[in-house]
This record gives sequence, C-alpha cells and structure tokens, in this order.
Amino acid sequence: MNREHKKTSKFRWIIKLFFIATGAVLMGIALELFLVPNAVIDGGIAGVSIISSHLSEVPLGVFLFVLNLPFLLLGYKQLGKSFVILTLYGITIMSITTALLHHTQPFTTDQLLAVLFGGLILGVGVGLAIRFGGALDGTEIIAILLANKLRIPVGQIVMFINVFIFIAAGFVFNWNSAMYSVFAYFIAFKAIDIVVEGLNESRSVTIISQDYEEIAQAIMQRLGRTCTFIQAQGGYNRQETQMLFCVVTRLELSKLKSIVQDIDPAAFMTIEDVADVYGGGFDKKAIH
Repeated sequence: MNREHKKTSKFRWIIKLFFIATGAVLMGIALELFLVPNAVIDGGIAGVSIISSHLSEVPLGVFLFVLNLPFLLLGYKQLGKSFVILTLYGITIMSITTALLHHTQPFTTDQLLAVLFGGLILGVGVGLAIRFGGALDGTEIIAILLANKLRIPVGQIVMFINVFIFIAAGFVFNWNSAMYSVFAYFIAFKAIDIVVEGLNESRSVTIISQDYEEIAQAIMQRLGRTCTFIQAQGGYNRQETQMLFCVVTRLELSKLKSIVQDIDPAAFMTIEDVADVYGGGFDKKAIH
C-alpha cells in the first residue's frame, strides 16, 4: 500500500511539472510573440520586468527571473516548500522561453490582436500554473505577505500594485499602450478564472416552495443531484415548510431553473457562487 501511495504521489508530481511547464511556455510565448513587441505589458512582476527590459535593453528573461527570486525566498516559510519549488520551476522555464524567443518575429503587429490573443494565451498559461500548485509571478506572494500584516484582501493589494505599473507604462511607452495593457490584463484575468475554476464552476441553490418534495424528486431524476431539506418557517404567516438546498454546476443551473419553474412558477430561489466543493459524492461533470 505504501509503495502504491509513493507511485501515486510521484505521478501527481510529474503531472504538476508537465502542466506548470506548459503554462510557463505559454506565458513566454504571450510575452515575446504578442505583448512585448507591441508595447503592451502584463501586470505584476512581469510588467515591471517588461518596463525594466525596455529601459535597460537587458533581455526580459533575466528580469523575470531576478525580480521574482527575492519574493520566493520571502514567501518560503509562509507558502510552503512545494509551492515555492513549483513556482521557481515555472519562472525558470518561462524565463528560458522568453530568452529563446527574444529575436523571433512576432505573430502580429496589430496592437488590438496582440491584446486579445496575448492576454488569452497568457491567462491560460498562468491559470495552468495556479491550478497545478504553482505560480508564474511574485506579485501574489507580495500581496499574501502584506495582506496578513495590513488586514487588506489579497485581490485589492494586487490591483493597487498594478495601477502603479500601468501608470508607469504610460510614461515609458505611451498612454495608448497603458490602456491596451489594462485590457490585456483583464482578458488574462478572466482566462485564469476559467482555467482554475473550470467551466463547470459550482452554484449553490436554495429553493422555497410548497411543492418541495416534488421538486426534490424531479431534481434527483432529471439532474442526478440530491437536495438537503432544511426546516423553515414563513416570516409572514408563520407556516412551517421545508427549504431545499442543493449544489449544481454552472452548466446545470439553467436546467434546474426550468425544473423548478415547471413545477412551481411561484417558487422562490436564491443562487450563489461556490468557491469549491468537496466530498458528498459531488461530481462536477454536468449530467446531460
């Protein structure tokens, strides 16, 4: 059993290394073949590296590696050994990729196309690295360390840092480039979301209806999802009833709404995002 566990653990590490390497190569391609040749930057350490490379004419890969390194060392204790090792591995491959592609002809000289495709490819690359336990930029490490001291959300700190980076891009390149960079960052951010969370992102649904038994049965038969019954009391008439609580994927949500409305058009539903789901036999794959 112990030998099987070691084999599984080794296989997981190989998978992680493969996908983080893929993500790192994709980010290198996005930077060198789309964004940088068109004076469009990314946020975070990558953005600082692009500006520094432009001002000094030192290859981008050097700055990507050197500027990220101190933050990896700072985050070693707090973020864990495996995260730092995987992140260092990814940043190293990304830096080498940018160095190899530095003198390659860009895919496009159209700034808008560079923003759209460069942002998308970059987001997929970063998303793969995050999904498999690493990162490709030290900005989040800075944000995590500052968040614990300042009691400010990580996302707000990252956004605050990036505002200054994009303003700096406006002075170094031009304000059109800075504005294009904001759009590239937004596209990358949305792509990261999809890669990390997946298209089958979960939703929790609470349903209040007098036909709760029939609705629960229909959800089970047509979606293969079980519901939890929660004892409730109406605030106006004090009537005892049951609330239904269930978790479905984003792709199943529309079908669930149809099921409820077919049975009880007056049913009350609340729908919320779910960060992740564990246990309970929940399968994120949509049932068709």
